[in-house]
Amino acid sequence: MLQIYKCGDRRLETLDPKASPDKIPRAVWFDLQNPSPEEFAFVVRETGLSLPEEADIVEIENSSRLSSDGAVVTVTMPIVTRAPHEGMQGSSCAFVLAPDRLVTIRFAPSLVFDKFPEQPHEVGADEAGSKHGAYLFVGLLEAIVDKQADALEAIRNELDGLSRKVFRRKAMVKEARRKGTRAPNEEAELEANLVTLGIAHDEVSLLRDSQLGIDRIAPYVSGTADWLPKPVVKRLNTLREDVHSLNDFNTHLTDKVQFLLDATLGLINIAQSTLMKVFTIVSVVAIPPTLIAGIYGMNFKIIPELSWTYGYAYAWVVMILSAVLPLLWFRAKSWI
Repeated sequence: MLQIYKCGDRRLETLDPKASPDKIPRAVWFDLQNPSPEEFAFVVRETGLSLPEEADIVEIENSSRLSSDGAVVTVTMPIVTRAPHEGMQGSSCAFVLAPDRLVTIRFAPSLVFDKFPEQPHEVGADEAGSKHGAYLFVGLLEAIVDKQADALEAIRNELDGLSRKVFRRKAMVKEARRKGTRAPNEEAELEANLVTLGIAHDEVSLLRDSQLGIDRIAPYVSGTADWLPKPVVKRLNTLREDVHSLNDFNTHLTDKVQFLLDATLGLINIAQSTLMKVFTIVSVVAIPPTLIAGIYGMNFKIIPELSWTYGYAYAWVVMILSAVLPLLWFRAKSWI
C-alpha cells in the first residue's frame, strides 16, 4: 500500500497519484506499507532515490542500518506494532531522508504512521529552502517515542497490579470471604501470573530494541546530514535524551519483571511444599488406624478381644485416637 502526502496548512494532505499526477512532484512524504513491486518502482521513479529492499531493512549490522549518499540519508530500525488479539509484534522500518522529501518503508500496520498525517506539524524552512523532509522525519521519531512511553507506562501499571495480587493474596482472600464471594483459585492465578510476566518481558524487549535503534539514528543523522535545520538538530538531541530516560525506565521494568517472576516461582514452590506436607500428614494420620484395623481383621481363631462385649466400640475408639493424637501433636508443634 502506498500513501503520498504533501504539506498543507500545518497539516499533511493526501495525494492521489491517479487523480492528481501533476501534484506528485510537490509530495513530501511517500509512505510504503508492504509495497507491491509496482508501487516500489513508482516511488523510485518519482523521487529518483535509491530505496532499500526488505532484505536490507531487516539487517541488524550497524553498517547496514545507517548509510548516506550525498545529501540523502538512509536509516533502518526495529519498530513495534500491535496486531489485533495478538499484542505487540516486532517489525522493521526504513527512512530515506532527503532535504525536500521523506520515504518510509514498513512491513506491518502502525497506528503511529497512520495517525501522523492527521496531527498538526511544524514544516519549517530556512534560507536555503524548504526542509519539509527533516521536520517530518523528526516528527515521526518523536511520535514513535511518545507511543513507546505510553506502552511502557501501560506495562508498569500492569506489573503494579500483578505485584498487588502476588504479595497481597491473603488479604484479598480474607476480603473475598468477608464479602461472601469465592476466592480465586491459587493454582490458576499463579499460572496466569507467569503468562502475564512472559508477555510483559517480550513487550519490554521489543520496545528496548526499537529505542536502541532510535538512539543510533538520532546522532548519526544530525552528524551526517549537514543540511539539517538547527531546530531539527535540537529536536534530535532532545529526542535522544528522551530515549535514554526510557532506556533507564526499561531497565527498571525488566528488573521488576524478573523480581515478580522469582516471587511467583517461589510461591509455586511454597504451594507445592504445602501440598506435599498435607499428603505427608494424611499418610502419617492414616497409618495407626490402618495398623489397628489390620490387627483386628486377621483371621485367627483365638483373638482375646473377639469375645468382648464392647470390642467393636473399643476398636473404633483406639483407631480414632490414633488418628487424632498425631494431629494434636502436629498442631502443638505448629507444623500445621
